Amino acid sequence: MEEGMEGHRPLWEELMKKQVFNPYLPSYEYVPDGEPYVFGDRLYVYGSHDKFNGKNFCLGDYVCWSAPVSDLGEWKYEGVIYRKAQDPKNKKGLSVLNAPDVQKGPDGRYYLYYVASMLTVVSVAVSDHPEGPFAFYGYVGHRDGTPYGKKHGEAYNFDPAVFMDEDGRIYLYSGFAPDRGFLRTVMGMRGNLDGAYGMELEQDMLTLKGEPVMVAPGPLLVSGTGFEGHAFYEASSMRKVRGKYYFVYSSELSHELCYATGDAPLGPFRYGGTLISIGDIGLDGNQNAMNYLGNTHGGMAEINGQWYIFYHRQTNRQKCCRQGCAEKITILPDGSIPQAELTSCGLNNGPLLGRGTYEARIACHLMSRKGTFKYEKSFEKDKDGIHPFFTQSGGDRDENGDQYIANMTDGSVAGFKYFRFEGASRIQIMTRGNGKGKVELRTGPEGSVIGRIEVAPSAEWQLSSVIGVALPEEVSPLYFTYVGEGYMNFNQFELL
Repeated sequence: MEEGMEGHRPLWEELMKKQVFNPYLPSYEYVPDGEPYVFGDRLYVYGSHDKFNGKNFCLGDYVCWSAPVSDLGEWKYEGVIYRKAQDPKNKKGLSVLNAPDVQKGPDGRYYLYYVASMLTVVSVAVSDHPEGPFAFYGYVGHRDGTPYGKKHGEAYNFDPAVFMDEDGRIYLYSGFAPDRGFLRTVMGMRGNLDGAYGMELEQDMLTLKGEPVMVAPGPLLVSGTGFEGHAFYEASSMRKVRGKYYFVYSSELSHELCYATGDAPLGPFRYGGTLISIGDIGLDGNQNAMNYLGNTHGGMAEINGQWYIFYHRQTNRQKCCRQGCAEKITILPDGSIPQAELTSCGLNNGPLLGRGTYEARIACHLMSRKGTFKYEKSFEKDKDGIHPFFTQSGGDRDENGDQYIANMTDGSVAGFKYFRFEGASRIQIMTRGNGKGKVELRTGPEGSVIGRIEVAPSAEWQLSSVIGVALPEEVSPLYFTYVGEGYMNFNQFELL
């Protein structure tokens, strides 16, 4: 803290506590595929549950986190809300729980829809409370009792979404449409893989009412539809805004969430655009990934009059160790939504304070001197040994562990957006590793260096700083580039 600020420390620390960062949950929590809903005066996020260092997706039971809409930084762990073995078809818990969705039904109860891996049906659980716990309720099926997905030609069920319209009618969306030979060969034997399907349900929340219809085409059927280049892949999600229906999904590119709009719950839907890319690909014409790629999944929510898109990022050098993030979106008068950018302050009401201590884990851009790549294996090998990544100390859900950026080698960049610097002129960083060199400070991925911090080898976390940094007075990003030998682990930085 600068001279003259000592008397303001309690106020400043209180303001810091009220800020919200990306990822929005604690550093030890890995809840991807987040579907956000406001029930009453709280925001609830439902998703699948990865394990730190897990060797596959969704290895944990479902958990729930919630926050008051008046303070989106005050997250509460609601605990385990549903366990794998509660499903009668999965009593041994061998099938993992993929991305779920939740809806408040016409009877006032809360219904959780999910597909357990290796099963071809949509399962439903129910609770009297949005935070659970949930109890098994049944399987979505036809009037004759046959579960949907068991009849020849029906869609391969995956990542179901459930939506209740203002008139109380219930709709279910499901589908999976890979364009990879292996996936189509293995999974195609168990269902149709050509796109996303929507269907109306009876008021019992289980029984199909009418026939399923395609709402978004997959890669094999995309020609001539307007979805070219952004065909449906997975991750169905539905919302209604100003009388229009927004179908949100992960496209064939996997690293982006797209949307399509329609005038009815079952369409027809018209391709709208990209909502978010976890590499900022496509933003302002950019074609170079500014962050490491993988799959993503999420949904939209209106909170205090502001719309957000929720999504997830990859960590720990693997595709299946994912954390939830969120960004503001703007729905224009014509219904279109410009692509949102990655930031470190998604749910925060504006830029971050230009003073205080920040964890390196909130970086929204991360890349090596050779750029980035896409995580496609359970654990991705860095053949060159140059790529930085987010990781943590301690084991899975270790509340005493800390998350940081590991392996920043020569030319590695970590970027943070946005800050209102407010006169700060000193920056202090906490690092460790065998690196010997400098950290260059910039207000963008490229551009003039505004300060340099000397870094020396250390097996323990150490502090280094620079004084007299010419930080801009307006809202601006802050980028750290390591230049030197060896590697540097980056824990936190402080603006003074």
